[in-house]
Amino acid sequence: MQALRDNPICARQEFDLLSDLADPGLSIRVGFEPREPAPAVATGGARPAVAILREQGVNGHIEMAAAFERAGFHAVDLHMSDIISGRRSLAPFRGLAACGGFSYGDVLGAGRGWASATVYNERARAEFAAFFERPDTFALGVCNGCQMMSHLRDLIPGAAHWPRFARNVSEQFEARLVMVEVLPSSSILFDGMAGSLIPIPVAHGEGRVDFSAGGGARQALDNQTAALRFVDHHGKPTEVYPNNPNGSPGGLTGFTTTDGRCTILMPHPERVFLRWQYSWLPKTWRYEAGPWFRLFENARRWVA
Repeated sequence: MQALRDNPICARQEFDLLSDLADPGLSIRVGFEPREPAPAVATGGARPAVAILREQGVNGHIEMAAAFERAGFHAVDLHMSDIISGRRSLAPFRGLAACGGFSYGDVLGAGRGWASATVYNERARAEFAAFFERPDTFALGVCNGCQMMSHLRDLIPGAAHWPRFARNVSEQFEARLVMVEVLPSSSILFDGMAGSLIPIPVAHGEGRVDFSAGGGARQALDNQTAALRFVDHHGKPTEVYPNNPNGSPGGLTGFTTTDGRCTILMPHPERVFLRWQYSWLPKTWRYEAGPWFRLFENARRWVA
């Protein structure tokens, strides 16, 4: 039935994995120790402002705000209409998080419609260009926010190599818990996390990396701007479905700029920044914060 409904190659790959009797299943290898909350949180210090950016249909802003708040930021709900109308500016913010969800119902190519609201609006384009040019800012794009920011790469210094994101090879919306490897990269958000293998949820229909506009997987790895990649249950990079849920070449699913200030990724770290948010976790985890909370802590420490 799956072969008839979906991509038959993906159906066969998933079926063949059932015969791997040595498959250890989901696992975890964290290359860092859990840390105490950022000093600003522990001492009640100042909370820098981070814009939790959303557009019509986006539904991941609550989790994103909660993660940044816990890490010591003041999370501010910011809708694209606020920027387009001139009611709000990006000038007061040190960080920006473009959230996931079904922007424009995914009918315009996921994040493409969202990006168009910026590129083709003079005020919004100027606001985003000024924000990305400032050396004291950082940005995170997740899922639809990742797709949107990839279309803004001409406005983002050091993002010329970023790919676009196309329809999943499976031809279906994929919502799964998969494993990724944190790669050595310049990303400020993944500082100290390289080499870690950590489960993370995905939920997207158009997450396949497309380098047809330039660059390539090898180039992204060589210049350390590739930040995340899907791995199989043995910890090896994979293009095999469903361990690689969208068919991205080399398993790549996250990228950063050459200076590391702006990072985009398809998986959702904000949905599992606490241990109890996982549908599966090893019995050895003893901390309330999950490994992905380190990403938000890193942002707070960088701002400090």
